[in-house]
Amino acid sequence: MADIWQQTLNWQPNSQQQQLFQQLYELILSGNRQLNLTRITSPDDFWEKHLWDSLRGISPLMTQLPENSPQFKIIDIGTGGGFPGIPAAITLANSSVMLLDSTRKKVAFLENIIPQLNLTNVTTATGRAEVIAQEFQHRNRYDVALTRAVSTASVCAEYSLPLLKPGGLAIIYRGNWTEEENQALEKTAQRLNSHIEKIDQFTTPLSHSIRHCLHLRKGTPRSQGGVRLRNPNPLSDSNQG
Repeated sequence: MADIWQQTLNWQPNSQQQQLFQQLYELILSGNRQLNLTRITSPDDFWEKHLWDSLRGISPLMTQLPENSPQFKIIDIGTGGGFPGIPAAITLANSSVMLLDSTRKKVAFLENIIPQLNLTNVTTATGRAEVIAQEFQHRNRYDVALTRAVSTASVCAEYSLPLLKPGGLAIIYRGNWTEEENQALEKTAQRLNSHIEKIDQFTTPLSHSIRHCLHLRKGTPRSQGGVRLRNPNPLSDSNQG
């Protein structure tokens, strides 16, 4: 898949990352015997619908050289079998990734495979996003929030935005996208002091399915004089080149 990685993401995994992706696949297949982690188990489907899709969503954050990769604090909400959080942690090795899920059995599975993958930049939590967003150690603490196959885009925004720092980025993975959904998300975003920064439509490389990633930018606070403070988050279009 080296050519497809390069053509679609302008990026290729190194040999260590390739090995980790293969190991992750084998661990997911093994875990699937006890847990309903995924119905996507063939090699090509797994590559496209889990690995490639996960990384396509965070492609604006990825760089060519691992030593130069940014240091983001990321939370994956409703991570399930670890997607997109684990591929993000493998790719953005300098970042820290929190995997959050409300199902304890799934979190226990992740806690078992993380040491096997030797991922020292990954932690886990069991709970619901709307609950932990009220906790001091999580509220307004993250640079990036990822939600994939969780709920409607508006609900994903409700889950994500309270967890983000001012200027933080919510990335919501979707399949189809309609004007009605867009209008609903705009209303939710405005209510939560944020805005839709980008709607990224793309086609998957093997099955040629249309997918979308929605980028929501959380607003920054204003000073008493009404002057907008500097965006503390490096994840802005002007900084992505």
